[in-house]
Amino acid sequence: MPLLAVVLLSCTQSKAQREGIVEANVNVNIDAEEITREVKRAVHKEFDKKESHREVISKEFEVGQKSNLRVYNIFGNVKVEGYTGSKVMIEIEKTIKADDKEELEKAKAEVKLGFDQLADTLTLYTAEPYDTRPKQRWNGNDNNQRRDYVVYLNYTIKVPKGISLKLNTVNDGEITVSNVDGIIKANNVNGGIVIENAKAASDIHTVNGNVKIKMLNNPPANSRFYTLNGKLELIVPSDFAADCEFKSFNGNFYTDFDPVESLPNMATKTEKKSGDGVQYKLNKTSVYRFGKGGQRIKVETFNGNAYIKKAS
Repeated sequence: MPLLAVVLLSCTQSKAQREGIVEANVNVNIDAEEITREVKRAVHKEFDKKESHREVISKEFEVGQKSNLRVYNIFGNVKVEGYTGSKVMIEIEKTIKADDKEELEKAKAEVKLGFDQLADTLTLYTAEPYDTRPKQRWNGNDNNQRRDYVVYLNYTIKVPKGISLKLNTVNDGEITVSNVDGIIKANNVNGGIVIENAKAASDIHTVNGNVKIKMLNNPPANSRFYTLNGKLELIVPSDFAADCEFKSFNGNFYTDFDPVESLPNMATKTEKKSGDGVQYKLNKTSVYRFGKGGQRIKVETFNGNAYIKKAS
């Protein structure tokens, strides 16, 4: 896997500095986007099938403004948009790819989707031949049965604006959310996450992909935003106020807010005790206060830069 390594020297003036953006924590940066592209190419190659079948599934559910929606996908996109109505309107583009016609017919017969509505929570998932919800196992006694097909599910969902979301996908898909006021949690593995016009983005996490979040207000609670290999970008109001922790192995932190107050590193208490007393571990993160401070936002990458920018 080819990697591009770029050494940023603190004695030179970066493009960000020339444009008036504050730069902190400069070190060696591996090209995270190249890693992401390699992973996606590997996924496509692994599931390059000869036979295919496509269909569209539509569903509607009446829900309250303060309901919860959970989506547990494996292959494909999850796109959610808020609106002023009272229904969750779902369209699923289902594509089956198989090695041969026999496997294709097998997939068409055994793959079933789940739509569970219990109290104030609606859950969308694959029910058979495997259950994609957390802590579930394959159905029946065929756990080790080989299946030479893959099912892509692209979810497009309209939801009441006040709903809270918990969205998941794994391969070959992006998670995108727009105009949702409720709490947003999103988890991806091989793909990016884009959140637009959010009021309560809470826990956003991916492994191979970029994260972009546009916040309409200061966070109402502590939040965590993470990508292993990718760029992380927060777009916030000009009066943004929060305490932001930044942590990265091969990445830099940039902001166009100036000034930004650098806070001392925090020490966290551990359970280890000795004759010298209780041990405290130094938290190896950089902490910055924006405005008057407020809720704590944890911003973390491994290979990739992080940005906090004023909304234009």
